[in-house]
Amino acid sequence: MATEVRSTRASDYETVFILRPDIDGEASEKVISRAISSLESTGAKLTKIESWGKRRLAYPIAKQRKGVYVYMRYLGVGGTVAELERNLRMLDTVIRHMTVVLAKDVDVTTVTVDPEEVKVRRIELSAEDDERDESYEAQLGLADEPRRDRGDRGDRGDRGDRGDRGDRGDREQAAPAAVEAPKDSDDGAGAPPAAEA
Repeated sequence: MATEVRSTRASDYETVFILRPDIDGEASEKVISRAISSLESTGAKLTKIESWGKRRLAYPIAKQRKGVYVYMRYLGVGGTVAELERNLRMLDTVIRHMTVVLAKDVDVTTVTVDPEEVKVRRIELSAEDDERDESYEAQLGLADEPRRDRGDRGDRGDRGDRGDRGDRGDREQAAPAAVEAPKDSDDGAGAPPAAEA
């Protein structure tokens, strides 16, 4: 499917891009095909492609709380990454992308590619993905409990005896000490007055 890298030395890259959550299978297949064709046009060698499915984002991106993650790993030279990212930026369905260099100066002839790992599979988004809003941490019981309203604090009896504070009316009111401002010198330069000897 992918063409061979023209050089025998290349860099190993991985790119993850996030698609809009409301994308259908056909549109996602077009986006992935366009990304692969941009890699092929630069002579890169695709080594792996995966769909991680719909996941909850850490923070909203383009007013979206979820996104469909796609992972690509490839060997490329020169402007491979620039061409791929240029194509991803042009697509409205891609809301974020990131590329990382895994290794530099890799011998392309030693890398073998499993044909099953570079097969483009249609992304099927089920209704189960939409229902599952709980994070993996919460499913495992590792996440903090959600913050409760302030009205459920009860009688605040857990504060203990607060008698050690004393009556607030008996406390002395310490007035702040008056601080004199330095007087301006007569020379008009605005410099602080010289210390007396």
